[in-house]
Amino acid sequence: MTREDTLPTRPMPKAPTTKVDFNSLKAPAGYVPGLGRGAAGFTTRSDIGPARAGGLDALKAGAPGSKAGGDEESALDDTKFDEFMGNDAGVFATGEYDEDDKEADAVWESVDNFMDERRREAREKRLKEELERYRAENPKITEQFADLKRKLADVSVDEWEAIPDIGDYTLKKPRRMERFAPVPDSLLARAAADAAAATGGAAGSARALDPNSGLASVGGLGGLATPMGGAASTVSDLTAIGTGRGTVLGLKLDRMADSVSGQTVVDPKGYLTDLKSIKISTDAEISDIKKARHLLKSVIQTNPRHAPGWIAAARLEEVAGKVADARKLVMQGCELCPNSEDIWLEAARLQTPENAKALLARGVAQLPESTKLWMAAAKLETDDTAKARVLRKALERIPTSVRLWKAAVELAEEDDARILLSRAVECCPQAVELWLALARLETYDNARKVLNNARKAVPTEPAIWITAAKLEEANGADQAQVDKIVGRAIKSLSTNGVVIHRDAWIKEAENAERSQPAPHTATCRAIVRSVCGLGVDAADLEATLVADAEEAGKRGSVETARALYAQALASFPSQAHIWRQAAQLEKAHGSRAQLDELLRRAVQFCPQAEVLWLMAAKEAWLGGDVDGARAILARAFAANPDSEQIWLAAFKLEFENNEPERARALLAKARENEAASSYPRVWMKSAIVERELGDTAREKSLLEEGIRRFPAFEKFYLMLGQLEQRAGNTDAARAAFRNGLARCPNSIPLWRSAARLEEEGGGGGAAAGAAAAGPSGTSTTPATATPAAAPSGNVARARALLEQARLRNPHTPELWLAAIRTEQRAGNEKAADSVLAKALQDCPTSGILWAEAISLAPRPARRTKATDALKRCDNDPHVVAAVAQLFWADRKVDKARSWFNRAVTLNPDIGDHWALYYKFECQFGSPEQQAQVSQRCVTAEPHHGERWCRVSKDVRNAHQPVEVLLRRCVADLDALPPP
Repeated sequence: MTREDTLPTRPMPKAPTTKVDFNSLKAPAGYVPGLGRGAAGFTTRSDIGPARAGGLDALKAGAPGSKAGGDEESALDDTKFDEFMGNDAGVFATGEYDEDDKEADAVWESVDNFMDERRREAREKRLKEELERYRAENPKITEQFADLKRKLADVSVDEWEAIPDIGDYTLKKPRRMERFAPVPDSLLARAAADAAAATGGAAGSARALDPNSGLASVGGLGGLATPMGGAASTVSDLTAIGTGRGTVLGLKLDRMADSVSGQTVVDPKGYLTDLKSIKISTDAEISDIKKARHLLKSVIQTNPRHAPGWIAAARLEEVAGKVADARKLVMQGCELCPNSEDIWLEAARLQTPENAKALLARGVAQLPESTKLWMAAAKLETDDTAKARVLRKALERIPTSVRLWKAAVELAEEDDARILLSRAVECCPQAVELWLALARLETYDNARKVLNNARKAVPTEPAIWITAAKLEEANGADQAQVDKIVGRAIKSLSTNGVVIHRDAWIKEAENAERSQPAPHTATCRAIVRSVCGLGVDAADLEATLVADAEEAGKRGSVETARALYAQALASFPSQAHIWRQAAQLEKAHGSRAQLDELLRRAVQFCPQAEVLWLMAAKEAWLGGDVDGARAILARAFAANPDSEQIWLAAFKLEFENNEPERARALLAKARENEAASSYPRVWMKSAIVERELGDTAREKSLLEEGIRRFPAFEKFYLMLGQLEQRAGNTDAARAAFRNGLARCPNSIPLWRSAARLEEEGGGGGAAAGAAAAGPSGTSTTPATATPAAAPSGNVARARALLEQARLRNPHTPELWLAAIRTEQRAGNEKAADSVLAKALQDCPTSGILWAEAISLAPRPARRTKATDALKRCDNDPHVVAAVAQLFWADRKVDKARSWFNRAVTLNPDIGDHWALYYKFECQFGSPEQQAQVSQRCVTAEPHHGERWCRVSKDVRNAHQPVEVLLRRCVADLDALPPP
C-alpha cells in the first residue's frame, strides 16, 4: 500500500454542463440530413409538401419518394382550410413563414389599405345614397301621415261628422269585444238564494233577499262562481263592481278625449287645432330636455323652498308639451314657497282664466302687499268695472303703490280720475307723474296750486318747473314771464343740490317744441337761453353752440336750433359763418320775412362779409323784388367797393333779368375801376355780354385785351378759339388754342377743344364747344343744337393731340373719354374698345369711364360690367346712373327709380342725371312724381353734365329757367348723340 493509497483524496470540482436539445433547434439554411455521410438528401411531403418539383403531378403519377393513394386524397381534401394558406393548406401547411413572406404580406396589406382609402369616399357616398333612397321608399308611418294630420285642421265640423264609420275588413279572427249588460233581478234573486242556502239559515236568506243587499259576482252562470262571504261581503263586492264599471267607462272616455294639451273634453275642432300645433322634437332636443329635467329635479329636491327652481322645472315641462305636469309642479312650488310672488304669477299663467283668478285670490291672501299679484288679478278681469273694483281693493291694502294708482286712474272717467289723483298725491307725495297728471286735469288756477304743492313736496324735480312754464305759456304768458319761471327753476334746483345737465335740458327744450296739441316755443327758447352756456368753456362756447344747433336741425328741432343760433349770434355777432348757417336754416324751414330780417341784421353786423350781401340780394331777387336786390347790392358796393363777387353779382342780376345794356354799362364801369379791372372774370363776363348782343368785333377785342392782361387765364384762349371757329377761321382758331396750350398746358378743356377742331376739320364749332365742356361742364361758350356729323377732318392729328395731352396730364379720365369718343365718331369700334381698356387700367376708379364701359359693352355683358364698376367705385353718381339705365332697359321700374334717386342725391349738380330721371318718370311715373323730380331739379340748380352744358349754354336757351332747361335736355337725349 502506497502513501497515495492511504492519503485521502479531495475530489476535483467539475465545470457545470448544459445539455442542449438538438432536436428542438431549427436546422440551418440549406441543411440536408445525411449529406456528410454520403447519403442522398430528400424531403417528404410532411416537410414542405411534394418532394419534387412535379408537385401534384408527381403525386398523381405515383413518383418515387412520394406518397400516393390515400395520401393524395388527403392532400387534396377541400375540407382542410386554413385561414392564412387558404384551400392549399393541405399542400403548404408545413411551409416556413420567413421574413420575406412577412414583408410581402405587409406590402400587400398597405396596398389594400391604400386602395380601400381611395374608394372610401365613394363607398360612403354610395351607402348614404342607398340609405336615403331606402328611407324615401320606406318612410315611417308618422312621416307618411304628418302632413295629412296638419290638414285636418281645415276640416269643418260638418265634414268631420259626415265621415262614415269603417267596418272591420281584416282577415284575422275578430277580437272578442268586452260587453257589459245590467244584471236582471231574477239572477240577483237566484244568487241570493244560493247564498242563503250556503249560510244555512233563514236569516241569511232574508238578508240575501233584502233589496238593499248587493251581489259581488255572478255565480252559477256560464261557469263563473265566486264564494259568498255573507251579507256584508256581498254589499262590498257589489260596490267594487260599480267602481270597476266606472273605471272602465273612464278609461274608454279618456281614450276618446283630447290628451294633447291635458284637456278631458271631447272637442274635435280643438283636437285638430292642437294636433296642428304639435312640435316634432329631434333626438337632440329630447336628450337636452331629459338632462335639464334631471338637473332641475335635483335642484327642487335639494332646496324645495327655492321658488326659481320650481318655476324653471314647470317651464321646462311646458316647453316639452306636458302642461299638466307643469301645472302640477308649479302648484307644488306654491305650497312649498307661498311667500314668492313670482311662483304665484307663474302658476296663474299656466292655468285657465277662471282657475287663475282663484289661484291669484289665494296668492293675494298669502301676499296682500304684492303689487304684481294685484295687477295680474286685475288684468284677468274682462270688464273695466271689475278691474276697477280689484284695483280699489288693492289700494286699500297698498295705498302707496304708484303703479296701482296709475292703473286705477286710467280706467276712471275724468271727474273720478281727478278725485282719485287728489287722493293719490296724498298717499304718494313723491310721485311726480301723479302730480303732473292732476295738474293737467285741473283748471288753470287749480293747476297752479297743484304745481306749487308738487314743487314743495318734490323740490328736486325739474319736470314740475317745466310743466309750470308750459302752463303759463298756454295761458297767454309772454316770453319774459316764461324766461323768469325757467330762471327761477334753475336757481331753485341748484340750491337743492340738483346737478343741471346741459344736454338733458336741451332735450327737454326739444320735447317742449314737439309737445301736443300745440308746441311750447316760448318754453323751448327759455330753456335754451338758460342752459346753453352751462358747463362750457368760453373758448369752446362758439363751436359748441353751432354744433348743437346743427344737430338739433338734423333731428328736426327747428325752434331749438333757431334759439341756439340766436344765442350764438348774441354772443358772437361778428362771426359771418354763424349768420350764414342761421340763414340757411331759415331758408329751409322759415318764412321769407324771417330770412330777410335775419340777413338784414347780418349785413349790419358783418358789412365786410360778401357772401351775406350776396345771399340777401339773391333772396330779394328770387322773391321778385329786383329793385330791392339792386338796393342791397348798392349798399354792398358802398361797404366793399373792390369786391369782385359783388361786381359780378350786380352784373348777373342785370344779365339774368334781360337787361344786357345795363349789364354792359356795369361791366364797363368795373373795367374802369382800378380794383375791379384786375379781375379776369370781369373781362370774361364782358365778352359774354358782347357775344349775346352779337358784337363779334367787340367780343374779340375784349378777349385779346384779356389775354394781354391775364396771359395765364385759360378761358380767354378757349373763348377766342371758339369765336374764330364759329367764324370759320380754322387757322386762327388753331393758333388761339395753340397759344393757350403753350401758356396753360394743364387745361383739359383747351386740349379737348383743340383735338375736336382737328377732328372736324374746321367746321362744327358748336360741337367743339360742347366737347370742351366735358363731363364737368366748364365751357363758357354755348353749343348749337345741330347733330354731330361724322368727322371730316384729320382724326390722326386729333388722336395725336389727345395722346400728347395725356402725356402732359396723366391719369385724367376726361382726356381718355375724349379719345374714346373720337374713335367712336370715326367708326373705329375696336379702337374705341382698346382705348377704353387702357383708360380703365390708367384710371381704375373713374366713374365716367366705367359708365362708358357699361354703355359700350354688349347687352349680355353689361350686368357683369356694372358689377365690376360698383366694386371699383360704388358711390360714383355716373356709375349709379348707368346701373339705373340698365334697370330701366329691363323694365324694373322700382329699382330704376331707386337708383336714379340715389344718383341725383350723390351729386345733384349733374344735370344729365336729372334729365334721365325726368325722362324715366315721364315714361313710368305719375304726374305727381314728374313734378316732384322737376321741383327737386329746380332746387338743386345743376351746372354740369355733357348734355346739360350743351343745352344750357346754347344762345337760344339763354336766361331760361331750370325747368325749361330740364325739358329741353330731355328732348336732346333723343335728338343728339353724346358729344
